[in-house]
Amino acid sequence: MTLTALRRAHAWHRPLTTVAALVAGCALVSAAGLVLDPREILGAPAWAKPLKFSLSILVHTLTWAWLIAHLPRWRAPAHRLGTVVAVTLAVEQVLIVGAAASGTTSHFNVTDGPHATVWVVMAVSITVMYLCTFALSAAVFLLRLPTPALTLAVRAGVLVALAGIGVAFLMTAPTPAQLAAPTGVVGAHAVGVEDGGPGLPLLGWSTTGGDHRVAHAVGMHAVQVLPLAALLLGALARRVPRLAPPAVQVRLTATVAAAYALATGLLTLQASLGQSVAHPSGVVLLAGGALALATAATAAAVVVRAPRPPAARPAVAVR
Repeated sequence: MTLTALRRAHAWHRPLTTVAALVAGCALVSAAGLVLDPREILGAPAWAKPLKFSLSILVHTLTWAWLIAHLPRWRAPAHRLGTVVAVTLAVEQVLIVGAAASGTTSHFNVTDGPHATVWVVMAVSITVMYLCTFALSAAVFLLRLPTPALTLAVRAGVLVALAGIGVAFLMTAPTPAQLAAPTGVVGAHAVGVEDGGPGLPLLGWSTTGGDHRVAHAVGMHAVQVLPLAALLLGALARRVPRLAPPAVQVRLTATVAAAYALATGLLTLQASLGQSVAHPSGVVLLAGGALALATAATAAAVVVRAPRPPAARPAVAVR
């Protein structure tokens, strides 16, 4: 990216792009920490969590910086809300990195006054961020992008992202074990097992029980994934004439968005049932298969019913 492009991006929404630069630096520090610092927190590398949050916040802030800068109306109040989002995410990141550097947990830790204060500040920050994002999502429905499919993808993306962010609130309630025997921890990522057990590499998602972080991460990044899918569909349409009609692209985008939303809901249900994302079983496995088949069948039907491109007329020789 050229210096001019960086300056243009920074002008989208400076508080958000400033936080993006901050977390990009944190990502580099965290990546180095994974290599240089052998410490573990709850069985995971100490710097894995700051790295995950850095990358997630990076794409989140850049996405919203771009969206706010391109709103046709209500840009001034949206800019103020975006600034609040930037501040809350910066607070979250600083506390997460600080906890990792000191070798302790940042979430759910109420073992003493200082740790409880950190957890309360983080909880308040994320709640405020969620409410501001909710208001910003309403403003995004005024945004019209170059194609109807991309416009639909962004609108659907912000709605699914709100649901994904909302999954985080399921992690804040104390577990039955914590209520029965308080240990200074309130809330958990995992369901049916203790936090800190076996998990997927780097991601840390439990491989022995449910984990709400899966649906949380998948859902909140719908605002990036669905527009990207629409852009890829538009690029493919230039090579496949049947995909060229805007109505076909809208129907396919709607199909992908519906499948993504249902998948987020299914991942939430799976975690609530105490099932690991790595070992789906029973109703979750059947529902996942049915969703995949229904999505493929719907997409195929849309393509089959698409109008055929007009046949090229044979060239007439001029004598």
